[in-house]
Formats: sequence, C-alpha cells, structure tokens
Amino acid sequence: MSDRKLKVIVLTHGGSTRLLELLAVDKRVEIAGIFVETAVQPERSLKQKFKRSIRYDGYRATVKKFSAKVFGLKTADTEDTGAVQKNQDELEKCATELKIPLVRVDNFHDHSTIELLKAANADLGILSGTNIIKKEVFSIPRLGSINIHQGNAPFYRGGPPVFWELYNGEKNVGITVHFVAAKVDTGDIILQKMIPIEYDFDRYALDYERFLADYRISLREPSARMLAAAVAAIADGVESRTKQDATLGKRYRLPVKAEKDMLVRILKKRQKETANWDVRLSQRQDQR
Repeated sequence: MSDRKLKVIVLTHGGSTRLLELLAVDKRVEIAGIFVETAVQPERSLKQKFKRSIRYDGYRATVKKFSAKVFGLKTADTEDTGAVQKNQDELEKCATELKIPLVRVDNFHDHSTIELLKAANADLGILSGTNIIKKEVFSIPRLGSINIHQGNAPFYRGGPPVFWELYNGEKNVGITVHFVAAKVDTGDIILQKMIPIEYDFDRYALDYERFLADYRISLREPSARMLAAAVAAIADGVESRTKQDATLGKRYRLPVKAEKDMLVRILKKRQKETANWDVRLSQRQDQR
C-alpha cells in the first residue's frame, strides 16, 4: 500500500451524506470535492409534461396534478423537489462540518462544470445518485468512475430500483458497485450483495408505492457502506473486476401507467394466494 492517498470526487444530486461520513474517516482517501447537480429534471414544455404525465400516471392523476398546480396546492412533484433540496442542504451542512469543498452546478455536462472536474485532478470519480453521466464526464478522473446501482447487474440494469424486482416476483434485490461504462450499468463489477425482499400485505395492502419508498430507504446504509468499501479496495489496489455479460438480463426503464396497473393486479393475486396458504396451514395445524 502506498502512502499516497486516493484522490476522489463525488458527483451526486444530494442524499450522499452517509457516504461522505464514511469516506471522510478513511485515511487512505482524500475527497477533493463534492459536485451537486441542481437541475435534476430536464427542461420540458407544458405540452411535453402533460403527455409524459399521461403516459406514466394516466389521465385522472394528470388532471388532478395539473389542477392542483393551478390552485397552488401541493403535488407529488413539489414534494419530490422539496426532498431533493433538503438532501442537498443536509449534504452541504455535512461537507462544511468536515471542511470538504462542495460545489453546486446546473449540469454535470456543461463546459464550465467539466473544467471544474478536470481542475480537481482526481484519481477516481464516485457517482452516487445521479442521472445518466456521459463518457466525457465519467472518464475525467485518472482511474475513471464507479457507481452504486441498486439492482442485480447485469440482470437488472437501469431502474427504477425495486419496482421491477417486485413486479417479477424476485426474492432478492441486488446492490452493485461497478465501474462506469458507456452503456448504463454495464461496467466491471467490483462488489455485489443481495438483499431479501418480501412484501408485507398486512402492513401495505396494495399500496406498493409506500412499500417501495420504505424499502428504498432501507437500502441506503448498505449501499453507502458498499460504495465506501469499494473505494477502500481501490485505494489499496486490491479491488476485483468482474466483467458483465450484457446479453444477460435487460435494461429496465420507468414503468408506464399500464405496467403500474399490472403490478396492482399481480399483488392482488399474490395476496389471495398468501391468504389461501395461511388458511391451509391453519387447517393442517388444527388437524394435528
């Protein structure tokens, strides 16, 4: 192991406070800077927003959402924006306390941002909760960049995390730390872990969105720890690299309204099967 520290930069939309805490106490690592992208949603016209909302949420939800905006009421979009802002503020507070430079940028791919990233002269880039990053950005650090992906790559690439595993009836959800490549979530795997997933009908009934939100929160700590462990392995020069076979699995995308409705029907069927199994089990116990 060399005495030279691994110089890293972190690219994020916020919500990486735990990762920052873990990296800050690692004597092998120097955090050259945290770059927070503030424009997390692409610019769209009102017509584009309306069509997109119909595709992903349906007519009824779209009318309700746009009506609420007209009357200045809260919507899921405004709540999401508020959550992102809160995460960014918490990260900035943490960075200030740890005396780590933090820079807010409009877009990671702007020329001015790229120049800032180059000026950091980093050995390794760390992507933690970002949109798709192009090669012109992720290849800037000397060793390239690594990413945390909440999915069992290569079988589950893209996102959103957990939705498609629940849809497909998987028993586990993967967490994968990998080097970043041009195609989404296809780079060499450094670390991977499987986390059990079990839907609790007693607690959530058919409210799968609440289940997804709670389950994703539970993935934050193991994800941060795995990413920090991968950085430590790279700092020591002992990281493993397993090439992915991109012909396995697929790249998933945001579910449209029809797929969300299908998940509800799938859960109804599983709920019924679970209830029937509980009845049969109870009958067997009564017969003993």
